[in-house]
Amino acid sequence: MYRLAAWALALLICPMLVHAQGLDGALKKIKSNKAVAVAYRSDAAPFSFVDESKQPAGFSVELCRRVVASIAQQLGVEGMQIQWVPVTVKDRMEAVEKRKADMECGSTSVTLSRSKRVNFSNYIFVDGTSMLLRNAANIRQLVDLGGKKVGVIPGTTNEKVLADTLKRLVVNATVVPVATRDEGLAKLEAGELDAFVSDRTLLLAMAPKAKDPQAISLLLDDMSFEPYAIVLPRGDDDLRLAVNTALAQIYRSGDITSIFSRWFGAMGKPGTMLQATYILGAVPE
Repeated sequence: MYRLAAWALALLICPMLVHAQGLDGALKKIKSNKAVAVAYRSDAAPFSFVDESKQPAGFSVELCRRVVASIAQQLGVEGMQIQWVPVTVKDRMEAVEKRKADMECGSTSVTLSRSKRVNFSNYIFVDGTSMLLRNAANIRQLVDLGGKKVGVIPGTTNEKVLADTLKRLVVNATVVPVATRDEGLAKLEAGELDAFVSDRTLLLAMAPKAKDPQAISLLLDDMSFEPYAIVLPRGDDDLRLAVNTALAQIYRSGDITSIFSRWFGAMGKPGTMLQATYILGAVPE
């Protein structure tokens, strides 16, 4: 019995011993400072935005709060703080790449080209590129974009998806760069755009802001597969393991269901692909 108790105790303290003996990279700084620098965006609702109390909020932000709490437990640190780092769609990668932030929590898609600059956690969401349409433009399918003005935010995966789609379908449309989703919606309603391209969930969250919701609609088909993850520094395997450990704990516990409902309640339950993502992410200890 004593041997069994000692073995169980060893299993409990082993992760802490590993961190204590081999701490390096971001985790060493995090433990020393008792703080994690978390980058967030103010324009990516419902994943990352600033709420009425001027605090970061959203699905990805809540996940990262829980990840930070788990890291504190893994490191045996009490009183761990979060240092919030505001970023935009343009500088979010650079913030992590240059170690201004330990992680970025927003609506960032995993791509091979981005993986040359940063690392990623296991997936936290699965989305797809779609477009918001001005009904008066009579766009029913992608081939109807010929001669139309289509807005997209430069530097996003959506920009590349749009370019590839137009090329594949041999459709000649005018691509109009816009700085933000709010600007895209405003130009769409003003008739300066016939369509605006972004991630489907972000468009769904944006649509209620329209002055006349009946004048716009969402394209039925997704144009791409967009897996979201927490952005991490490249080459820091210990931090990535700590973050994935935290995510696995959330997925295994079933807490991800209540978190999803809190931010996407109107969408119903997670789809089959998203459920599979959380099942596969529930890696055992």
